[in-house]
Amino acid sequence: MKQHQSTQTMKPATAAKKLGVYLEATPAEFREGVVSRTELNELQADPPQWLQDLRAHGPHPRPVVAAKLGVSIAGLARGGVTEPLTTEQIEALKQEQPEWLAKERATQAEVRKETVRIKKKNAEKAEKAGPAGRD
Repeated sequence: MKQHQSTQTMKPATAAKKLGVYLEATPAEFREGVVSRTELNELQADPPQWLQDLRAHGPHPRPVVAAKLGVSIAGLARGGVTEPLTTEQIEALKQEQPEWLAKERATQAEVRKETVRIKKKNAEKAEKAGPAGRD
């Protein structure tokens, strides 16, 4: 029988990923410690000023940059974007609309359309199979 429940902790890199921020831009005390599940929940519910600033201005990690640009992470790499970008840099890219960005956005739009088509097809199949999933 357990006397007490142990606190679940995570590495700062994992916590930063869950918070959607670039680890290297976080304060030293965040990077050098461990983060408990409770602390993570508190950071998400009531973000301190440093977290609000990072989310608003960056630098942003690749998944966030990709989402803000409407492309995949692989599309970023194909476009030569390998470093974290600030919100200002992302907005500048949107304004410039380089050829690679237009191409990757079009590719991403096609992927989304195909995903919707497949989901619809699978839903129709499931509907025809009936509630018990029988053929």
